[in-house]
Amino acid sequence: MSRIGKRPVELPKGVTAEIKGQTISVKGPKGTRSFTATDDVDLVLENDSVTVKPRGLSKRARQQWGMSRSMVANLVTGVSEGFKKELEIQGVGYRASMQGKTLKLAVGYTHDVNFDAPEGVTVNAPKQTEIVVEGIDQQVVGQVAANIREWRRPEPYKGKGIRYKGEQVFRKEGKKK
Repeated sequence: MSRIGKRPVELPKGVTAEIKGQTISVKGPKGTRSFTATDDVDLVLENDSVTVKPRGLSKRARQQWGMSRSMVANLVTGVSEGFKKELEIQGVGYRASMQGKTLKLAVGYTHDVNFDAPEGVTVNAPKQTEIVVEGIDQQVVGQVAANIREWRRPEPYKGKGIRYKGEQVFRKEGKKK
């Protein structure tokens, strides 16, 4: 029995859900998102909550049960609160700035790196050493943050680079004489 799947997803105030067949669309103050579940589960909308139920006891139905419930919960969270990833830049001369909708990164290359955020994601640089990625789709927000981090991952000797806020970088000891 899925511990995640059997819990209903509560719809907060201002969020509405509509189910058509296997597709659920959730509308909230930040936007609209939809998800199409597999035929192994049933989506049921009953008084301000969405319940996901398996159609059988097969292994695939039980796998899809928990995953589908998590996807619906992420839809609701995305359209009501949104998702946010924060990045920190560490290193002498490393900085970020916004020019219009383009993020300019100075991270040790001979040129500045220009990063254009995809549609539906906002990227801000409140300080020179901080980057904030926000949006309603958790997967896209995480992927954009990972793409920014990929330009200069934290290195293990001095710890310079772009890291997630609160990320612990494994540090190595340098050469000894």
